[in-house]
Amino acid sequence: MLGAAPNGSPCTQRARRWGVILAGGDGIRLRKLTRLISGDDRPKQFCPLFGTETLLGETQKRAERSIFKEQILIPLTRSHRAFYLQEPGIRPSHRIVQPANKGTAPPILHSLLSIEQTDEDAIVAILPCDHYYADEQAFTDALESAFEIAVERSTSVVLLGASPRSPEVEYGWIELGPSVGGAGGVCFQVRRFCEKPSLHAARELLHRGSLWNTFVMVGHVRAFLEMVNAALAHVLDHFRTNQLWTGSEVHIQDSFYDRIPSVDFSREVLSVQTPRLVALQMRRTGWSDLGNPERVMAVLEAAGLEPGWMKKWKAPGLDLATAVALDL
Repeated sequence: MLGAAPNGSPCTQRARRWGVILAGGDGIRLRKLTRLISGDDRPKQFCPLFGTETLLGETQKRAERSIFKEQILIPLTRSHRAFYLQEPGIRPSHRIVQPANKGTAPPILHSLLSIEQTDEDAIVAILPCDHYYADEQAFTDALESAFEIAVERSTSVVLLGASPRSPEVEYGWIELGPSVGGAGGVCFQVRRFCEKPSLHAARELLHRGSLWNTFVMVGHVRAFLEMVNAALAHVLDHFRTNQLWTGSEVHIQDSFYDRIPSVDFSREVLSVQTPRLVALQMRRTGWSDLGNPERVMAVLEAAGLEPGWMKKWKAPGLDLATAVALDL
């Protein structure tokens, strides 16, 4: 039975919400650490970094606070089958299995077109599954605000930006334009993106009030597809000819993926379509992208956590960064 959304919005509004959890990456940069934890070469999304729950499981629970479980799609990669079949929260009806990892754009496009054919009025959230939030409720509040803004601004895609804590050179940054208001938060037009800036540039971005780009996005399904069509019309047309998700597990054919290029959604869609984007500033979420062992170590230290796997690498005078570097 459908109920009210956490923010008290009508049942019909929440029923329009869909989610896409990106879980097809290979997690190469974290491979030494995940091998230490799990004893195999599983990608980080299938690894329990902070407790008993995998990053993918944590992301599912995060999404389900705002989106009905049956309306969450999870693009995966076939070579990870042994690992995603161990995920108790993933039903076959959630799975879109791609034959290879060809960047972030192909699984996003396939998911968006699948959702469009099921609900052409859908409001879609795209969620990476390698994030950490010190304050999960603050993230949920921000996601709820993003859904509200996406309803109000049906031709825009809302990017969630994290308030920076330092001049980080490994993150992507969002340079902000004029304020456009926004439900429950501060929302800005996106001026441009800056990927992995120099330390000097990062300091300037921090000084100017720019945001870290979390790659969490919310928008009307048509707004996403119009943005993609403007940037990659030929790729989108190619995807329209493929078998789409219809409520049961889909395995995308090898022959189809053989004919498409690797495409990065951030670089080849978002960065060239900034007039269609607005940024919602998240506050006090304590967001971190778990892209390398040093970030995992920083999260553990800040949260005061010491998961069981840490015993595997502990030795006199040996810290996590050294242990990972030595592959212990």
